[in-house]
Amino acid sequence: MTQSIPDYAGGGIANLIQSIATACGAPPHPAAPCPELALLPAARLAEARHIVLLVVDGLGRRTLDAAPAPHLSAHALGTLGSVFPSTTASAITTFMTGLAPAQHALTGWHMQLDEIDQTLAILPLTPRSPPARLPPEELPPHLFDHASLFQRIARESWVVAPQSIAGSPFNAWHARGARSLAYATLPEMFGQLAELLTADAPPRYIYAYYPDLDAHSHRYGCNSEQARQTLAAVDAAFGAFLDEVRGRDAWLLATADHGFIDSPPERVVCLDDHPQLTALLARPLCGEARAAYAYVAAENRPAFEAYVGGRLAHCVDLRRSADLIAAGWFGPSPAHPKLAARIGDYTLVMKDNWTIKDWLPGEKRYRMLGVHGGTSADEMRVPLVAVRV
Repeated sequence: MTQSIPDYAGGGIANLIQSIATACGAPPHPAAPCPELALLPAARLAEARHIVLLVVDGLGRRTLDAAPAPHLSAHALGTLGSVFPSTTASAITTFMTGLAPAQHALTGWHMQLDEIDQTLAILPLTPRSPPARLPPEELPPHLFDHASLFQRIARESWVVAPQSIAGSPFNAWHARGARSLAYATLPEMFGQLAELLTADAPPRYIYAYYPDLDAHSHRYGCNSEQARQTLAAVDAAFGAFLDEVRGRDAWLLATADHGFIDSPPERVVCLDDHPQLTALLARPLCGEARAAYAYVAAENRPAFEAYVGGRLAHCVDLRRSADLIAAGWFGPSPAHPKLAARIGDYTLVMKDNWTIKDWLPGEKRYRMLGVHGGTSADEMRVPLVAVRV
């Protein structure tokens, strides 16, 4: 598989948000060093009264190109790079703050958080090993020290999210400064967007998020009929939405947080089969199945490197996590002071379509055919759809 290193220099999703922020009047942010998007600079976006950004979770560029999605494809302006890791927790935080992972320091689904000495699934804010130290609603001020994008911009803003997450502590924290709407169905989401683009509305920035393509790609595979039908429904609804809002003086943008690949069971490295490796870990793996963070005590690092290099070299590109920070994988400097502690001593960057997983006692086991988080082009490259109406 072709590797695609994150792009923060003018061709990535972090740059798109910088263009939007500047177009909406946000002052320069000292902790947001990414430049504007070369494909769509702020000056062009500022020509319209309204800006709408729809994030279709899991819509990789390859997925769009392979599927019958005529309305989205007809308005594809180009291709963007996701962040590293190419996963929702990191990328959605970038969309909602304008910060690269280097600055917001949210580094994957599972994160070791020294502030509470616990590993959490960061989006639901639930512990991997119960009991919880604090209830989810009390955690954001302890864990997140960044402002939202909506607090920074100089115009009315809205967040349109599924009912299942609209009121969650994570979403509520990152939507501060915006008004929020919750929807139950795809048509309801586009209906809310159309209502927000009325002729007498003040200039607005509207951010919307749609999760179903990601859910179906995880469960059934990114090439499955279920995933294709979901994308077809989004495309048809997008086409109808374009017809409804013609003349509303708006930029309508659509993109994604990441793409997908499939990783069948025979390509899963389960640490149950590697007890010697597990014994060298100071705590369970964090991060993603495609980019896992390993915490290893200093005295165990030679043995850890030898085991991975000898037994897993065919499927693991072993990197020192500090080297990835220095190489800019998480974004440009300056890095958040907590970033290094949240990515362990090593990052297991999985090759081809391999994944790696460990299981804790009592943890409910599951399988996901579709995966993301790695550096393949299929995971990292997402489309930018842009329509000026």
